[in-house]
Amino acid sequence: MSLPSFRQLFTRSTRIPFGLNGSCEVRLKRTLPSIVLGRPYASKSKIKSTADLVPGSRQLLTTEEARSEYHKAEVKMSSTVEWFRKEVAAFETRASGRVTPSLLAPVRVEVHGKGNDPVKLEEIATVGVKDGSLLIVTVFDENNMKGVEQAIYDAKLPGIVPQRQDTRTIRIPIPKPTVEARTALEESRVQIRRVHQASVKKGKYEKHSVELDEFRRLVEKNAAEIDKILAHMKKTESR
Repeated sequence: MSLPSFRQLFTRSTRIPFGLNGSCEVRLKRTLPSIVLGRPYASKSKIKSTADLVPGSRQLLTTEEARSEYHKAEVKMSSTVEWFRKEVAAFETRASGRVTPSLLAPVRVEVHGKGNDPVKLEEIATVGVKDGSLLIVTVFDENNMKGVEQAIYDAKLPGIVPQRQDTRTIRIPIPKPTVEARTALEESRVQIRRVHQASVKKGKYEKHSVELDEFRRLVEKNAAEIDKILAHMKKTESR
């Protein structure tokens, strides 16, 4: 049996009777469905570049200004990390020994009647230790109290915060290294955030831009390094 032709598939004849003796053949046709050949494509003018969809990690900073600002931020953040590293090392050094009056050795006090040269703290006050973690400064002359207090602040010794007890006595609690380190940690994080904000504000980068992504990665990298330093310190203390 032969296969029907394409025309036969879509054409059918039907005989319709009329009255008693007559009939008429009516040819019925099926409508062919519209066939779309090929696939429609957008015109070249509407084709959009996918360059913007490439992940930031695979792109470079787009301008010389952005690269320069990134380098400056990188140097400043690295300096902050190194400062924190040195602070932690100083905390560990102090923790390795007992609290002694020598911690206040760098303090120099300006005293009226002693000329323009500041004098050592031990010349106008005594420094003692109480309970192994508290320095007691007793000033000989209460008129020098304010000068001594200011001189201790000006020395900027890590973790040294004078607390006036009376007109001649200053108490200075020496915190544990971990407490000092946490304070320095927060200071370092704040500094890194400030550097990041200043760089981004200066560059005026667009939202979701490569530059914003790279600066964010730089912040995360340096913050992780700071956390690593603190974690190492805690591990050393626990031994």
